[in-house]
Amino acid sequence: MATGGCQCGAIRYEATGEPAYSALCHCADCRRSAGAPMVGWALFPEEGVTITGEPAQYQSSEHATRHFCGTCGTGLFYTNPAVFPGSIDIQTGSLDDPASLPPQAHIQMAEAAPWMDRVSDLPKYDRYPEGPSG
Repeated sequence: MATGGCQCGAIRYEATGEPAYSALCHCADCRRSAGAPMVGWALFPEEGVTITGEPAQYQSSEHATRHFCGTCGTGLFYTNPAVFPGSIDIQTGSLDDPASLPPQAHIQMAEAAPWMDRVSDLPKYDRYPEGPSG
């Protein structure tokens, strides 16, 4: 079972069973919606997901609806009956244990930020690096 919720705790969820996939999406809609270079998703059957609280909704295209906390803004779910009938995508960054559903693939790479192929070459720090003043 996967559990999670928004940052402020107003929305919680439980998902049972195995997701169809866990992937990092690079499409422009996900990037704009999250304000991030990519978004992690895990696709579950809707009947296996229980949601406590009332997410706000935004219809981002003809068939797609993005669900988020109206209080803290945390992105939570994506539904699209035309593409994923009977399923709900859960943002893996909202999981209580994000390590429980590691990504299996990058998707929508045709729309990825042009620098994404070099991102693994960037320096890595365990915490925020100290700047010149500090």
